[in-house]
Amino acid sequence: MAEEKGRVCVTGGTGFLGSWIIKRLLEDGYSVNTTVRADPAERKRDLSFLTNLPNASERLQFFNADLSNPESFSTAIEGCVGIFHTASPIDFAVSEPEEVVTKRTVDGALGILKACVHSKTVKRVIYTSSGSAVSFTGKDKQVLDESDWSDVDLFRTVKPFGWSYGVSKTLAEKAVLQFGEQHGLDVVTLVLPFIVGRFICPKLPDSIEKALVLVLGTNFEPYSTHHISFIFLCLLIEIDLNNFEI
Repeated sequence: MAEEKGRVCVTGGTGFLGSWIIKRLLEDGYSVNTTVRADPAERKRDLSFLTNLPNASERLQFFNADLSNPESFSTAIEGCVGIFHTASPIDFAVSEPEEVVTKRTVDGALGILKACVHSKTVKRVIYTSSGSAVSFTGKDKQVLDESDWSDVDLFRTVKPFGWSYGVSKTLAEKAVLQFGEQHGLDVVTLVLPFIVGRFICPKLPDSIEKALVLVLGTNFEPYSTHHISFIFLCLLIEIDLNNFEI
């Protein structure tokens, strides 16, 4: 068994990316607190795909939390040295008003960062943003960098597929970076495209379903994608950099 490296919190642990992060953290010697949303029907959720992971019985704990109630993350964050915030409302069908989705995303992220500051143990927060936060600029630019942001007003005017998600991720990333600067919290944002690859969660991830456009062909346009292994190269660089030391 790998040497114990400390405790890390992963929000959205039942998702495609979150479940893989948990798997790799456990393999690399970390203990993990992960958050899951309580089932409104009070049905018991099948989490065996996580509880059966190597080292999970000794080093994985579950906590109920919801972005609609940011304070609910405090217990899961207490005593952790690092946070992976991967939980985010995804409503490509725009079934809720954009303002509701954006408020939940931004307030939830800021509530988690406030809990990190109050914990006095968290050394780094890794926030998983989205390519939609930088790519919808209305400009013909082939290479994007840290200075690029999606045009929120353009999102709201044109209303492309999944536009409310793009608005929420753009404003949330700006908010978490500003919070980090104001409170001296080390916040790293990773701008991720659609992620493809083998999944361990029981539900087919939306990103893989959309990637099948390249194989099956539909009316949707193909998306920029990265394989899950490449994403983990980026994540592991962040978590292993001085073992969450600043």
